[in-house]
Amino acid sequence: MPGRQSRRSVLAAITALPLTGALSACSGNDSASSGSSSKSGTKSKTTITFWSALRGSQEVVDAFNKTHDTIQVAFEQIPSGTSGGYLKLSNAARAGNAPDVATIEYPQVPGYAIDGVARDITDVISDKLKAKLLPQALGLTTFEGRTYSVPLDVEPMVLHYRKDLFDKYGFDVPTTWDEYTDLARAVRRTGGKRKVTFFSTDMGQFSGWCWGAGAHWFDTSKGAWNVSLADAPTRRVSQYWQRLIDEDLVYVNPPNSREADAQVGNGLVLTRHSGAWDAGAQMNARPQQKGLWRIAPQPQWDPAKPALGTQGGSTFAITKDSRHPEAAMEFIEWQVSSPDAIKARLSSGASSQYPAVTELIKEGRAAFDRSYYGGQDIYTLFQNEAQKISDGWVWGPRMTATGQVMSDAFARAAAGSGTIESSMRAAQDGTMPDLKALGLKTTQHST
Repeated sequence: MPGRQSRRSVLAAITALPLTGALSACSGNDSASSGSSSKSGTKSKTTITFWSALRGSQEVVDAFNKTHDTIQVAFEQIPSGTSGGYLKLSNAARAGNAPDVATIEYPQVPGYAIDGVARDITDVISDKLKAKLLPQALGLTTFEGRTYSVPLDVEPMVLHYRKDLFDKYGFDVPTTWDEYTDLARAVRRTGGKRKVTFFSTDMGQFSGWCWGAGAHWFDTSKGAWNVSLADAPTRRVSQYWQRLIDEDLVYVNPPNSREADAQVGNGLVLTRHSGAWDAGAQMNARPQQKGLWRIAPQPQWDPAKPALGTQGGSTFAITKDSRHPEAAMEFIEWQVSSPDAIKARLSSGASSQYPAVTELIKEGRAAFDRSYYGGQDIYTLFQNEAQKISDGWVWGPRMTATGQVMSDAFARAAAGSGTIESSMRAAQDGTMPDLKALGLKTTQHST
C-alpha cells in the first residue's frame, strides 16, 4: 500500500503519504484531470462507485443520477463500519479495488489516511466548499494542513429528558454537572427502579464527555502521536461517573443493548446523552413516546466557558484506487452541500442529522416533525450547541482497536473489576502496540 515507507513520523504518515504516494501512484495525473467530464468540457460519461451504510444513500444517488448527465454513481449498500463495513473497505483497498467514494466515520479518518486508503484531497476540495463547512467539522478531517475527507454531518452532544416525569416530580433541567448529580440523587428518592440515565460501556458517549471537559487523547503537535487517554480532564470525567456508579445512581449497559432499550422504553431513565442525530433515532424507535421527551444543552463544568464534544457523524473519502477523483469530489460536494441531496436523504425517514454545511439547516428543520418533542425547535438548539464544540480534538490512528479495549475494560469495571479511570489507562496501554506496529513515532502522557 502506498506510503508505508514514510511512517516514521506523524508528518510523514499524514502529510507526505498521499501526495507522494496515493495520489500520483494510484491514479496518475491523467485520470485526475479527466475525472469530472463536466469540468473538462467533454461529453463522455464518467461512472464512479460509492459504498455507504448510511440510510438514505440510495435516494441520494438516485437524485444525483437523475440530475447529472456526465457523472453517474454506482452505489453499493454495505454494513455499518463495526459490523463489517470497515473490514470490507480495507480488504478492497489491499486488493486494489476500493470504491471511488466511501463513507468513513470521524474516528477512523486518521487510520485510513495513514494506511493510504483515504487519499489526500487537499488539491481537489474547493475553497468554496471548505468555507461552507463548520470549522470544527473540517478540523476533524484535516491534519497538518492536509484534508482527507469531507464532513457530511457533525453531532454535538445534547441532553434528552422526559419532560412528563420532570414535571411530575418537580425536577429542573440541570445546567451543570453538579446539578446533574443532585438530579440523580433526587431521581433515586422517587423510589422504584428509576435512575437518571445509563452509562454506556462504549467509547462514543464517554469520548464526547471527555472532549467537552477539555481532554486531548491524541495530538500531533510535536511531530509524533502523543497519547494521553488518562489526562486530567479524562480523570475528572472518569471519577465523576464512577461516583454515580458507586452510589447506584445510574444503570451500566453495553452499547445498543436490550437492557438500555427496555430502560428507555419503560420510563426507567429520565435522561439520555447523545449526539444530535439521536433525536430522529428516538422518534423512529419509540413512536409511542411522542410528546414525552424534550432536548436541552449538555450540563457544563463551567457555564461561563461552555464546551462540548460530539458523538457520531460521518465523512466522505476518496480512496487511493479512484481513477476519477475530480468526479468523485463533484459527487461528494453535491452530497454535503446541495439542498436536493439532503431532501433526498430525508425522504428515507425521520432524521435529526445536523449538517456540517450549515446552510442546509433550514432543510433539516423544515423536514423534521416537531410534534414528537412537543413542538420544540431542536435545530435551533443544535445550531447553538454546535458552536460550543471545542477545537483541537484529534482521533487516533487505530480507534476501532482503542475503542474495543476501552469497551472491554468498561465492562469489567461494571462487573466490579477495576474502575473507569483504570479502564482508560488500560485503553492507553492497549493502544500503544498498534501505533508502534505502524512504525509511528509516539509519546505517552498521563497529565
